[in-house]
Amino acid sequence: MSQKNETAVLVSALFITLAVIGGGLWWFANRSGIDIDFGRLTAPSEDDNSSPIAAGSTNFASVQNVPSGLFNYGGSTTWAPIRLAVDSAIQAARPEFRLRYVNPTSDTPGSASGIRMLVDGTITFAQSSRPVLDQEIARAQQRGFGLKQTPVAIDGLAIAVNPNLDIPGLTIEQIRAIYTGKIANWNQVGGPNLPILPFSRRSSDGGTVEFFIQDILANQSFGSNVEFVPDTTQALRRLAVTPGGIYYASAPEVVPQCTIKSLPVGRGSGEFVPPYQEPFVPLSQCPSLRNSLNLEAFQTGQYPITRNLFVVIKQNSQTDEQAGDAYANFLLTTQGQELIEQTGFVRIR
Repeated sequence: MSQKNETAVLVSALFITLAVIGGGLWWFANRSGIDIDFGRLTAPSEDDNSSPIAAGSTNFASVQNVPSGLFNYGGSTTWAPIRLAVDSAIQAARPEFRLRYVNPTSDTPGSASGIRMLVDGTITFAQSSRPVLDQEIARAQQRGFGLKQTPVAIDGLAIAVNPNLDIPGLTIEQIRAIYTGKIANWNQVGGPNLPILPFSRRSSDGGTVEFFIQDILANQSFGSNVEFVPDTTQALRRLAVTPGGIYYASAPEVVPQCTIKSLPVGRGSGEFVPPYQEPFVPLSQCPSLRNSLNLEAFQTGQYPITRNLFVVIKQNSQTDEQAGDAYANFLLTTQGQELIEQTGFVRIR
């Protein structure tokens, strides 16, 4: 047999083999009821912010593929300023896209409860201040759909203390040691001889606490010295009257406050970066003058505690996915990013 004929025979045999294998897989899938989807994700996909819808849109009016209807959403309390300022502007520009924020019926509002409501079908999309967890992905897959997380903003986490505490700043390691109970007095970190009282919300209360445990505490448990509070408002009130108190929260909730102060934070000793723009505005001048966020340090990563804010979207090829994509694309327009910056967060593009 000539080499040319032999090659033709081999190519034909290869096509026949592939056809047999493909037919066998089709027959097996149909007989067993198994959905063979070679493109299914086993982890949440993260939008690279380059979708043609978002990339070509400068304002809310120019966003395409926006469904009409009333869409429930919920999640992170960190998102409250965005919900107040940005979401109302979206609805003014696109009245066909109506939004309704939904609180959980038996849980504290937060990233975890928002994603849980999304998976359970209570809401259309969720707002989260931390990435989707493996167990949340698994629950969604058990219900027949995937999850996509689209980053839309950057947030810094600020460390707050009583305004009378005299200390230049804290390192990540010192913060970890305080919240795990290894450091109990401010004189151990260059401050006065004063017992430390750390405040925190519980880990079930939101994505900020989950982020803090994972990224700052390196998944260690809180020490027995930590006093739990229901929310940031209560924590800041306690901090204002507790000389040795310390708390952490989203920077826009902390930095402009008049009754507490935020601390510079460093990856190492002597590397302190403030979450506020220098020079520090004395609290005696507040509220006529307030400290402003150090947005440049958050955006460049110079400030050591930053995170993304995500829109978490169902991947089910239905209206839920279309609505979630539309909401994320509203936030990624030039208008959306400008409004996000005005609320105290950092634009992601």
